[in-house]
Formats: sequence, structure tokens, C-alpha cells
Amino acid sequence: MSTVPPARDKTMTPEEAVARLSSGMTVGIGGWGSRRKPMALVRALLRSPVTDLTVISYGGPDVGLLAAAGRIRRLVTAFVTLDSIPLEPHYRAARQRGAFALTEIDEAMFMWGLHAAANRLPFLPVRAGIGSDVMRVNPELRTVTSPYEDGEEFVAMPALRMDAALVHLNRADRLGNAQYLGPDPYFDDLFCEAADTAFVSCERLVGTAELTGDGDRSPQTLLVGRHSVTGVVETPGGAHFTSCVPDHPRDEPFQRAYAAAAAAPAAWAEFSARFLPPDGDEKSYREAVRTWHEEQQ
Repeated sequence: MSTVPPARDKTMTPEEAVARLSSGMTVGIGGWGSRRKPMALVRALLRSPVTDLTVISYGGPDVGLLAAAGRIRRLVTAFVTLDSIPLEPHYRAARQRGAFALTEIDEAMFMWGLHAAANRLPFLPVRAGIGSDVMRVNPELRTVTSPYEDGEEFVAMPALRMDAALVHLNRADRLGNAQYLGPDPYFDDLFCEAADTAFVSCERLVGTAELTGDGDRSPQTLLVGRHSVTGVVETPGGAHFTSCVPDHPRDEPFQRAYAAAAAAPAAWAEFSARFLPPDGDEKSYREAVRTWHEEQQ
């Protein structure tokens, strides 16, 4: 008589998740702009020696921090923004000095690249990009012609395959199932499915039954399935300073301080020493942020 092995507990620390990464990897980072970014995992990545990364992201401060630290070799993105601050300042500075290669594509092309990778397809056809400068600045892109009567031309968007994905959700269980409770799933499920390994940080670990047991939650909020997850990290406030509604809004005062510090090397060195020391951890980060807010009162 065959037996089904018990499901594996996938919980780990931010440091244990980042220890699975190595230099030269292609890493996808979920969220959108300055919303529900896996910042605790990004901060752990900054404390590691991992570098020379290809980063795939609807970019926000995740890209900014990695760019400021010189960890990016190539960036694949549709934008890099802090939302309430239109252009991420570290990204802008890095691009102005030519710090890394850039593949800049339309938002829909990016999404279709994720879909292609998640479905193990080499590419998917998409109308976005046709007739725009996307084709000029990305000369490696190709087009395909519909084999049907319409004969329409499409961009053949390559799959955005990744070695690893980092995402942040509101709730998760120890097995790797994860749930969003805010207004938008973004594309975190596609990032996980498009990657060889995926690490989910969450505001709170709960029992599996709790993910779907509340009658006022739609089952569609169970966004990420355990089959696509390698590790789960419980990090309350792990998206800070980006938003993770309904658990917490964006920390706008801190984001403004971050952006202001990015404008001058001395100010950034002081900011980094206080909030991003190489010997720090998430606990010390949260304590430093709490103390900073107390000082602002």
C-alpha cells in the first residue's frame, strides 16, 4: 500500500533564503513600484556577497537599493518608480552613469514574458511594442506573423525565465501557499511560476485552513501555491517602506527621507550606516526605523 509523504515545512529566515542565491543569477522581484516589495529579502541580499545579478522587476526601491550597492549587471523592467515619487533616484543615478545594462520594455510585454516563462514557452506574441521605440532600443526583439488569415504581425516577447524569485504576500502557511489581502495581486504568482526557485516572505504565518477558512475572503486571494515555492519567510513589516495593505500603508515620511538621502553621497552613507549596516538584520532595521520616527515627532 503506497503512502503519501507529509508536506514539507518550508519556513526559513531571510538569511537562509538568500544563502540559496549566488552571483550571476537571474533574480525576479515581485510587487509593483513601491507596493508590496519583498524588502526584507532585498535587505538580506544586500548583506550577502551576491552580486552580478540580472534583475527582473516592475521596479521600485528593490531596484534602487541593489543599484546603489552595485549588485546589478542587467535590469529588465518596464519602469522603476516610488509611486508618490515618480522616478526612483538611485535607479536614475545608476542609469546616468551607465552602471548596468538595461532591457526596458512595455508593461504588457513584461507580463507576457512572465506568462511565457510560467508556461515554459520560449515566447508569446503580443501587440504591445509594435510601432514604438521599444523595438528600436531592443534590437534583439523579433516579430512573428499570424499563421491565420489575418496575417497580423506581433512582437515575439521572449520568456522571462529566472533562477530565483522573491515575493512578499500578506499571509502564508509553512508549506508555501500564500495569500494577498490587498486590492491587487500584481504578478507575484507568475514570478514564482517563472522561476526555478521562489522565496515568499509574508506578514504573518497562519495555518493552511486559515488561508481560505474566512467566509468573507474570495478563494482567488490564495494567489501562490506551494508547488512553486521553495521557502517561506515570516517577516512582519517585511515590505517596509513599501505598502502592504491592509497590513500597513507605504511609509511616506521614510520614503521621502530615503529619496532625499539618495541625492548626495554623504547623506546616503549616513542613511546606509544607520538603516542598512552589513552586520544588521531585520530586527535591528525595525528598531532603527522606529527610533527615526520617534525623532521626527
